[in-house]
Amino acid sequence: MESRGVPPGPYRATKLWNEVTTSFRAEMPLRKHRQHFKKYGNCFTAGEAVDWLYDLLRNNNNFGPEVTRQQTIQLLRKFLKNHVIEDIKGRWGSENLDDNNQLFRFPATSPLKTLPRRHPELRKSSIENFSRDKDSIFKLRNLSRRTPKKHGLHFSQENTEKIKKKIISEDQENSVDNREISQEDVEEVWRYIILTYLQTILGVPSLEEIINPKQVIPQYIMYNMANTSKHGVVILQDKSDDLPHWVLSAMKCLANWPRSNDMNNPTYVGFERDVFRTIADYFLDLPEPLLTFEYYELFVNILGLLQPHLERVAISALQLCCLLLPPPNRRKLQLLMRMVSRMSLNVDMPKLHDAMGTRSLMIHTFSRCVLCCAEEVDLDELLAARLVSFLMDHHQEILQVPSYLQTAVEKHLDYLKKGHIKNPGDGVIAPLPTYSYCKQISAQEFDEQRVSTSQAAIAELLENIIKNKSLPLKEKRKKLKQFQKEYPLIYQKKFPAMESETALFGDRPTIKQPLLILRKPKFRSLRY
Repeated sequence: MESRGVPPGPYRATKLWNEVTTSFRAEMPLRKHRQHFKKYGNCFTAGEAVDWLYDLLRNNNNFGPEVTRQQTIQLLRKFLKNHVIEDIKGRWGSENLDDNNQLFRFPATSPLKTLPRRHPELRKSSIENFSRDKDSIFKLRNLSRRTPKKHGLHFSQENTEKIKKKIISEDQENSVDNREISQEDVEEVWRYIILTYLQTILGVPSLEEIINPKQVIPQYIMYNMANTSKHGVVILQDKSDDLPHWVLSAMKCLANWPRSNDMNNPTYVGFERDVFRTIADYFLDLPEPLLTFEYYELFVNILGLLQPHLERVAISALQLCCLLLPPPNRRKLQLLMRMVSRMSLNVDMPKLHDAMGTRSLMIHTFSRCVLCCAEEVDLDELLAARLVSFLMDHHQEILQVPSYLQTAVEKHLDYLKKGHIKNPGDGVIAPLPTYSYCKQISAQEFDEQRVSTSQAAIAELLENIIKNKSLPLKEKRKKLKQFQKEYPLIYQKKFPAMESETALFGDRPTIKQPLLILRKPKFRSLRY
């Protein structure tokens, strides 16, 4: 069952809740049931509800095939608590529901959650402020420096100037009358460029309901771009913000299992489970998720791009969003994703749970450590599981540094330096650099393009067979006959009539008559 699609915007988790509850109420099969010698109409058992909802969630692009049956039961318990369903006697408000034959029904009305609305004046003010900031990017403002939120991260003077010097040094000697670029200008350009790219990738008219521009801290982006190891992992200047040594050792142990060269592994049974619990306890005790509370709406909105035909869009958007994270959070996320990905693919990894496989256990354990809302949201666990599953599969691309972003900032700063200087002789003002993006298409357009592209490739294969002069005639006939059997429509389009196929091989050779024809003698009858 396909997702109806919830457009990007604020309170997307609440909108998804309303979508799922509406689908469940409208499409869940109802029938008569007998219980304790009594018949009940228009109801369903808990087991039937689990089966149906489990299938719905697994086939919904917002949640995906990683949804477990236990998570489905948890969601049904929330349905019971919020009076989406009630037991056959009309009781609700608790979470007393298990995967059994207990009977439930729908109440007369299904309450949908209301969406909080921002005050019109506040929204208008937000739009005006962002527009004013956007326009003034081109005016070389000397803005007041914004201090990053305190995460115990110390930016050394060498690192804070590193990117700035790299960006403005190329044209320093050859430029004439260039205007001075301040550190504040560089930071504002980084903010503007990353928001511009993000808005274009997501295909939304505005980001103001998804993320506040003031939430984008340029110092974090610049640090995450400049301070990386050869593997692309953020290197922290202040080691007090790093993972404790014992956690790093435990993570290396499981990531490299059984070839861990960081510690001497004990040999007692269950050692790997104890190591895993140690790592899980550390991440579960963090004060906030790795993607932070303030970016919750941003990442939940990107979850709606997690569809087969939008996979590249989702990767590009997540790549930019992860650059916004405080460097300690980004480093922890990188190391965690590297570990869980390796463990999930490691065939030598001992079983860490009696009922769940390694991949399911990784997602179930760490999903809430990666993404959750400051206020409890009913779909938090399912949304987080979907995101972590995607991160595990694509973490190498998502968490690498995008080189095109650095290039875009350099071009923009060059415009700021020279944009108001007339080119010699023609009096033309230097134009603003333009950026090209991939156009987002619908699922139907994707399917049509996929079919047309495949057919074009198959038709090209047919042409190669026809034009291959080195292929013996007998072998060519054999291949064409096989092609006609596999792709009859494409073959018929190429050879609409028998004459066109005959023309390919030329006229068949006529059978020559023998040079000497011996006529058989006629035997006359001996009778007279």
